[in-house]
Parts: sequence; structure tokens; C-alpha cells
Amino acid sequence: MKTSMFPLCVSVLYCLPLWKELQLFFRFEFSLTPGKKNIEEEFASSPLAPADSLWTTDATSSVRLRMEEGCLDEPITVHQMFKASVEKYGHMHALASKKNKKWEKITFIEYYQFCWTAARSFIKLGLERFHGVAILGFNSAEWFFSAVGAIMAGGIMTGIYATNSPEACQYVANDSKANIIVVENQKQLDKILQIRERLPHLKAIVQYSGQLQQKISNLYSWEEFMDLGLDIPEKQLEDIISSQRANQCCVLIYTSGTTGNPKGVMLSHDNITWTASHASMVGEVQPADTKQESLVSYLPLSHIAAQIYDLWTGIMFGELVYFAQPDALKGSLVNTLREVCPTSHMGVPRVWEKMMEKIKQGISQCGYVKKKLMTWAMSVSLEANQKHELNLSTNRLRAELGLSCCQKFFSGAAPIGSETVQFFLGLNIRLYEAYGMSESTGPHFMSGPKAYKLPSCGKVVPGCRYKMANVDSEGTGEICFWGRNIFMGFLNMEDKTREALDEDGWLHSGDLGKIDEEGFLYITGRMKELIITAGGENVPPVPIEEAVKKELPIISNAMLIGDKRKFLSMLLTLKCCVDTETMEPTEELSVEAVDFCRQLGSQATKVSDIIERKDKEVYQAIQEGINRVNSAATSHAQRIQKWTIVRKDFSVSGGELGPTMKLHRPVVLQMYHKVIESLYQE
Repeated sequence: MKTSMFPLCVSVLYCLPLWKELQLFFRFEFSLTPGKKNIEEEFASSPLAPADSLWTTDATSSVRLRMEEGCLDEPITVHQMFKASVEKYGHMHALASKKNKKWEKITFIEYYQFCWTAARSFIKLGLERFHGVAILGFNSAEWFFSAVGAIMAGGIMTGIYATNSPEACQYVANDSKANIIVVENQKQLDKILQIRERLPHLKAIVQYSGQLQQKISNLYSWEEFMDLGLDIPEKQLEDIISSQRANQCCVLIYTSGTTGNPKGVMLSHDNITWTASHASMVGEVQPADTKQESLVSYLPLSHIAAQIYDLWTGIMFGELVYFAQPDALKGSLVNTLREVCPTSHMGVPRVWEKMMEKIKQGISQCGYVKKKLMTWAMSVSLEANQKHELNLSTNRLRAELGLSCCQKFFSGAAPIGSETVQFFLGLNIRLYEAYGMSESTGPHFMSGPKAYKLPSCGKVVPGCRYKMANVDSEGTGEICFWGRNIFMGFLNMEDKTREALDEDGWLHSGDLGKIDEEGFLYITGRMKELIITAGGENVPPVPIEEAVKKELPIISNAMLIGDKRKFLSMLLTLKCCVDTETMEPTEELSVEAVDFCRQLGSQATKVSDIIERKDKEVYQAIQEGINRVNSAATSHAQRIQKWTIVRKDFSVSGGELGPTMKLHRPVVLQMYHKVIESLYQE
């Protein structure tokens, strides 16, 4: 693995005389450092920018904040939030990076100074006000420095998914008017070099990991970049920071659109700082001066869930953030968790599912007695958790996952299956589900220690509001959001913004749900996913798909088909091993899938063994599982009439799944058009 040449270790940093001088100056004379004003003076000097509307599509404009009773906190900028945290937590450790098999940590004071230095270098490179700094790469301290530094320098921070193609990178960089693109390594640099000529706003590229392999104009290593702005006057940066207002744009989150180009979600300083403060309250995140939280950063920071959880909440509450290795999702995450033992952990549903599969695989390989003991312990823990009693019989399994010290477990970005939730309850792990959107700066509803009820997504975040639109006779309606977390608008997309926000400023989620008498939210489906059969029957696909996966442990993905059709059918994929290098699903069945086959009397070990031979035992078992699901259907129209197994499991690289493992239904419909049509031939 290529590692960054930019040293985080303070002792190495002292090798450069100028850095040593800055370090000593900053450590002992913080009150005289850049940003000399104290927090009270800075807050008082930063009124909101004039604004007439709750939304805009112009990155240079400002918006009215949804300030009302229960939401009256003083609006602050990202810099003000960071400055306040440095004053409270300055000498506590903030970030930890593994260099040469050793964790190297920096304090909040050092963290702030690196961001300040990066900001001066962005100015030197010609970053214009409200223009983008795009960041393309895996999570790292340099990612954080670039993000915060870009905002300090008056730019708009924009994350790009590391899995994006060159064309997808080009769209985001061009749409955000990126003046500078920060890339992780040669692999990501190559993407930008392919599209460089199509980026009229681009002025420079910075590579933060590995040595530069070629001399190219306006391409800088991280060390060169951090030295660039040393001649930029401190006053110049201070003036830019002082000009920033809480109701102006500072972050762009690009939604991974299933059709067409992604939309640039504009988030204001207030969106970021208010949400970082309030969403964490439900999860009972502790400020560092009470008890410092620690976490491992590994999910894509270009997604709002990871960005709020890792970056912005980390600053707000003084958390210690450990950076996982780039191959975290290929298998090294658990090793990092074991080393770090974080106090909280967040995963998208697929991450929790992978952990579940790993544990099941381990248990299946145990001897008879040990297997029975583990199964018994998990059943006792599950029963205790369902009765809200404490049970500690599964501590050893938790320790195997690196979660022995973890007290808070979060799941977000996509709906999580009930099987996964129940499994982890058996490990005495309550998964607190968060529900929201990029357009709501992440969570709008959250579960937590005091707001937990299965299978709900918890209650509305304090200070936020909701309403249900077009409620039917069963109490189901579209979930609508209101609060300080609601986005400014879609960049340069007035039609899309008007679709999302109604005349009164409510954000329409497009999700269907119902609220119980205690205020807990239950998601029942998505309006755009809702299948309307030829007979006019409305069918929410997700509950049926989840039921099939629960009945059949061999099934990895299930997608219901039937829009404008006479009956419902389903595409199924089997659980397979994944190539750890490419993350592509292979032909080899997973251990759990093979076990399923063995119990039926089938000797299949590959997908082709089942499909090509029409494996009698497996096909019969799947049909019986489908029959059990159909027996619970609310109407004949909601029964699955036909199904087929496709040869390859869905994946991010294949395009069927998004970066957060959400099913891209339009993509699947197009990819398997011929297969689907064959199901409906008379």
C-alpha cells in the first residue's frame, strides 16, 4: 500500500525548521495565532447574509434559515465551530493515522493548524470564492485537512466517490467549478488526467499519497502543496474567514443518481454545524471534556452519512478519529477495529451483513459442542434484548469484531434487514438506525438509547419537524422534513429543487411511511419504487424482497418486478465469495450458501452448478420459500408468480448497487431486460 509522504508525526514534522517554528508558536501562543479574535467576538461579528428565500440554486447566494422555537441556536460557520472545539479540546488527540505499522496521532491544535496551512495553499493556487475543491480518494487525515481548509479559504468542499469513472469525476468537478482537485494516488490521478482538458475551471491537482511518478505542470505532491501558501499573509485568510456567513454554501454532496446525472446538494455552514450538534444528541455522543469518543473512519466521505459522522461531528464533540486502511471493505476493517476498540461504530447495512456472514462462517466451522454453546448464548442475548434486559454472554464474539468497548452502533444510508438487526441483538448489539437524506444533511430521524423500537427508524431529531403528506386510510403517507438541516437547493437545478421543496419549504422525501402513537417512524416503501401492476394494485417491493431473503439464506439480492405487468416476478442472486482485489462477485458460493445446499442434499459449490443443472434440491427449496412468502401476502396481486436466478450477484462495480449498497432498480431493469421479458412471455 502506498502511504502519504506528508508526515503526521510531530517529531518528523520538526525536521523542517519552518514547521518547527510554526508548531512551537501555535502550541504556546495560541491566543496570538491566526484567527486572533475569541469566540464571542467572532460570533458577534458574523451576522447572517441577506436572504429572501428558503432555497437557491446559485452557490454564491444565501438562504433564510428555518429558525423557530426549538431551533434557535446561534448560527455558526464551520470555522467558528472548529475554533470553539480547539479552545475546549486543543491538546487532546483528534486524528490517528497508521504509518509504518504504528498509530501516529495529532492534537486538535495541530489539526487546526494543518487546515489553516492548507487553506493558505488553496488561496495561493487561485481558489476563487464559492468555487470547488474536489477530493477524490480514501479517508485520511489529508482528506480532512483538504475539506476544512477548502472551506476556510472560501471555497466549497466537494467529495468524489473513489469508485467513480473518469466521466463521472468530470461531471462533478465541472459542475462544482473545481479550481483544485485533491487525489489520493496515481490511480485516482490517472482518472483526472484523462479528463483534464474538459475541466475549464481546474487550476491545480494535489496528490496526497505516494510519490509523484511524473512531472506535470500544476501537479503537486502533498509536501509541495503544504509549502505553497507560506507567503500568503495571515490577514488575507483571516479576512476571507471573517466574510463567511452561516447561511452560505460550504459543502456539495452529489447524490448517486440512478438515472441521469447526479444532483449537487448544496449545504450551508449552518446545515453542517447545526446537524453535527443535534443529530448526535439522540445517539448520546459525549463531548470530549466529559468522555472522549473514538471511531474508525472508513465509509466514503463523499456521502453525507460518513461526512457528518466522521468529520463534522468529530470536530464538534472532540472525537478521536482513526483512519482505516484503504482495503477496509476488502477485509482489513475488523483488524483495525480490534486494534482501536472504538466507542462507537457506524456501518451501512451491507457492512453489518458482511460482519454477520463472517460470524456465521466462523460458528459453522466450530466443533459441535462449541457451536451449540455459541448458538445458545446468542439466543439468550436476543431474548434478553427483546425484553430490554442486559445480557453479557456474547462478549467474546464482540471482541472478535473489535467492538468490545463499543457502546453505540449505528446503521444508515439504506434500509437494514430485520434478519441482520435480530442477529446483532443476539450479540447484545443494538443497531441504531438513522433515516434521512443528503438533502437533510443526513439524519432527520434517529434511534438511540432512549428512542429504540423495532422495526422503526426512531424518532425525529430534536429541533427538526416532520409531516405526512397524502395519508391513506392505513395511515401511510409521504414523509416530509423541516428544520435547520434542510439543504439550500440543488446546484443549478431549479426544476429539481422545486420538485423536492414545496411552496412552504417542506422537503418531500419521496419515501412512504407511518408514525405510531409514540412518534416512532416506520418506512414502508418509496414512491418511485412503488410497483403499480396492470390491474392497478400498489405494491411496495422492499417488504416482499426482505421477506424472501429472510426465508432463504442462500439469497443475496432479490428484486421484485411487476410495474405495469399482469403479475409479479422476481430476480434473485445467490450469496457468493467476493474477489478481495476487485470486489467483484465470483462464481464460488459463500460458506453460508454451500451449507444451505448441503442441508438439502445438493453438492453445488458454484453458481453455475445450480443454474446450468437446474439443481433440483435448490430450486425446490427456493420455490418453497417463495410459497411461504406468498402465503403471507395481503392480496393475490402481491404474490410472486415467477422467479429466476441471475448468474452474477449485484455489486457496486457492476452498477446494480450504489456506493452505499442501495439497489439501482432502473439499472437492473435495463441490464436484465431480456431476462425479465422472458418471464412474461406466454
